Amino acid sequence: MSITLISILLVAYFGILLWMGYITSGKGDEEAFFSGNKQSPWYLVAFGMIGTSLSGVTFISVPGKVGVAQFAYFQLVLGYLAGYLVVAGLLMPLYYRLNVVSIYSYLEQRLGWWSYKTGSTLFLVSRTVGSSLRLFIAADVLQTFLFNRIGIPFIVTVAITILLIWLYTFKGGIKTIVWTDTFQTFFLVSAVIISVVVIGWELNWGALELFEQVQKSSYSSIFFWDDPLAKNYFWKQFISGMFITIVMTGLDQDLMQKNLSCKNISEAKKNMYWFSFVLVVINFLFLTLGALLFLFATTKGIEIPKNTDQLYPILALNHLGSVVGVFFLLGIIASSYASSDSALAALTTSFCIDFLQMDKKEYKNKTRHRTYVHIGFSILFFLIIVFVHFFLRTQTLIDTVLGAAAYTYGPLLGLFAFGIFTDKKIVDRWVPLVCIVPPILTYYIQANSTVLLWGYTFAFEHILINAGLTFIGLWMIKKE
Repeated sequence: MSITLISILLVAYFGILLWMGYITSGKGDEEAFFSGNKQSPWYLVAFGMIGTSLSGVTFISVPGKVGVAQFAYFQLVLGYLAGYLVVAGLLMPLYYRLNVVSIYSYLEQRLGWWSYKTGSTLFLVSRTVGSSLRLFIAADVLQTFLFNRIGIPFIVTVAITILLIWLYTFKGGIKTIVWTDTFQTFFLVSAVIISVVVIGWELNWGALELFEQVQKSSYSSIFFWDDPLAKNYFWKQFISGMFITIVMTGLDQDLMQKNLSCKNISEAKKNMYWFSFVLVVINFLFLTLGALLFLFATTKGIEIPKNTDQLYPILALNHLGSVVGVFFLLGIIASSYASSDSALAALTTSFCIDFLQMDKKEYKNKTRHRTYVHIGFSILFFLIIVFVHFFLRTQTLIDTVLGAAAYTYGPLLGLFAFGIFTDKKIVDRWVPLVCIVPPILTYYIQANSTVLLWGYTFAFEHILINAGLTFIGLWMIKKE
């Protein structure tokens, strides 16, 4: 694709996002930024959440991972579905009943001030790292296929990327993001569908034959029941997926902030049920695309890159024609920005509510303080992405993101589980220490699991070890 065409696409795309940010921001007050005035249509929230949940990591890494793991990731996705049912049935009614803006304020009501601050801090660390990794994908692709060719350094690419997000979210916050994420999810889904269709044309396969070829290939194995010690064992993946969803959706201010912007709990549940069903279908489509990418490369004699995260970009931009190239670029940008823009708003909300207490304290200029926080998290994104670019490129990013989440969200899961399933009071001031120790112990157990656990290897279920140790620690500091 020509640099001119790519540049025109980017200018037009971000021009539309900036325009949408302008028309949806309204007065740009704190209620609109934090909660969308609780007027978000459930169907827009549901569709937009697809882009937020998938992100550029899914867009790139899930198809690339098919070459080494087949469709095993779908076992994790089925676990996601079970997790969403728990979120809709247990956590969302709790948040609506308490009428919270930040979901971590529940911890203050139930366990105490230190628990509240610890939970919010865990989210800030988790989402900042995770969203930075997701945004890195878009910046890396743009750098590889556009900015390297015109001599622009990676650091400048990252700065421009984050600046654009800040510009269209700084005023309207979650009210704007509900609409921009819906727009971006359209391009994400379209990119995958068009890629599948074009590969079918290129290989002269009709729709039925296309799926038959995938099914007959060595890439299509979904369920792995044989070896409980293996990473791809079904119950490991399913249970991991369930609890990853509970923590990364139900205990995450980012995605819950969108749900809490619906008019009532009935519409929020409707949003969650439709979103979870559609997400399963789309993830299966991503895996199908992954198999087709490997089949296409093999058939055409194209060398498969050592880093399989690069397979989709290489084929889309160099071998599948301009239409796929255009939608791939729009899709990767849409997936990464849909995840990162809402994260930036959620991080800003969490810090302003949980630490600055804007909902309780009087400020001479709340908007100015909120803007400073927004800028601060944007700069932090920038620093983390630059670090990842130079020092962390050793595995597929889907593994990096989910693996990191198990450490940072594990104590959060333990805190909420203790609060919901027990009626015990605790010595609140000890909670920060209780939440620091379990990730360290979990890391030791995971790193030495083959020795300590008779050859057992973890997928992502070490999040349960982390949460369980946190729960035990909280039990040890309960008040009699």
